[in-house]
Amino acid sequence: MMQQDTIFAQATPQGYGALGIIRLSGPKTFNFLHKIFRFSDSKKNFETLHTHTIHFGHVFDESGIIDEALLSVFRTPKSYTKEDSAELTVHGSPYILKRIALAMVDAEIRQAAPGEFTMRAFMNGRFDLSQAEAVADLISSHSDASHDLAFRQFRGEFSSRIKELRKELIDFTALIELELDFADEDVEFADRSRLLLLVNNLQSETKLLIDSFALGNVIKQGIPVTITGRPNVGKSTLLNLLLKDDKALVSEIPGTTRDSLEDIISIDGITFRFIDTAGLRISDDVVENMGIERALQMTEKAEIVLYVADLSDISVEEIQNDLDDLKQRIPSFENKKLIVIFNKIDLLQEIPHGIQKFLESDTIFISAKRRENIAMLEEMLKETAMNRKTEDGVVVSNTRHYEALLRTNQALSRVENGITEGISQDLLSSDLRDAMHHLGSITGEITNDDILNSVFSNFCIGK
Repeated sequence: MMQQDTIFAQATPQGYGALGIIRLSGPKTFNFLHKIFRFSDSKKNFETLHTHTIHFGHVFDESGIIDEALLSVFRTPKSYTKEDSAELTVHGSPYILKRIALAMVDAEIRQAAPGEFTMRAFMNGRFDLSQAEAVADLISSHSDASHDLAFRQFRGEFSSRIKELRKELIDFTALIELELDFADEDVEFADRSRLLLLVNNLQSETKLLIDSFALGNVIKQGIPVTITGRPNVGKSTLLNLLLKDDKALVSEIPGTTRDSLEDIISIDGITFRFIDTAGLRISDDVVENMGIERALQMTEKAEIVLYVADLSDISVEEIQNDLDDLKQRIPSFENKKLIVIFNKIDLLQEIPHGIQKFLESDTIFISAKRRENIAMLEEMLKETAMNRKTEDGVVVSNTRHYEALLRTNQALSRVENGITEGISQDLLSSDLRDAMHHLGSITGEITNDDILNSVFSNFCIGK
């Protein structure tokens, strides 16, 4: 990406709309604009425009006027990219926007690549790389929780922590490398006991951040919840109630659901990805058995498992057998949040003997048919999600950051072993620099074209 170019892109979604916005950025923004924009006030000119002002005029090409437009002016360095920038607001017709885009190309303004505006902002010091990545997360946020997480990263809470950790390493590495200059004199500037204490503290810090990724990922993607149980117990009806839509096919015939059905809902700002699975039973149907196997795979990936049972048609022993079978067939089942849902209480004549043993865990009695206690279930789900917190609120949600932290922790472990074994300063320095490198790659203090292209290629064109 060549920063000396002036670039443009449509910043509003494709399709028809009330308004359409085209952004421009680059050193020749206002030189090029005079080729396609004419002020309604003939006394105005581009040389005298003040930053953060809006002007009325017309966009034109060689065929004539295309549309009325508002021109918003942002002069360097007071713009998103810290370059001279502008935005043209016109009517949101795809035809109008296409003609303006062609006029810009004719005026030698280049079409921006995905994420190029934000990349320029990063390159010009507007924010660091982790904050730039948070821009994409803000755009794609779909709940209060994911928005809050992205906005906190955008404000620099996460990157500030990373920079503090890296600064502590830099100070000690400088002392270690100073020792190399006096290798013949066997001098020790860096107190190894203090360095070991620092490394142990940094390992604890990075471990907390690494462990927070599980929470950050489900906040960003939505908490996966599977609905499992025997056939015809009301799993699909329950899913439809939670989604407030008839997405799942409901039938009294056992085995109706043969594949996993998935959809997303938000409960008080928390996103859940609900997956309705095939009923668990022994079947001669090859396709149904494939669905049952898929159900087990989906349950393996879930954070929360809703086990649904028809209390009017099952014994306590059969329920326990089902749960024991899930524990045997799903290795991570014990680590999941299990909520036992007793459905069809409207058909219940009496409480089955021995049901009290389940009341010690998270259990709820519902009637999906009558929509009874569904709100209680939603509240239980929300409380489960709210209990997933970190000690200080800093959460990692980006896979690239997670991998960099893992490598940082591995380098710190080598430093710890090196101090214990008394290895030479040059090897110790190498491991310390490795840890600093991976921390620096998170914020962009150390980066390369491959990382930048990977990060910004996932952005939309106009950002």
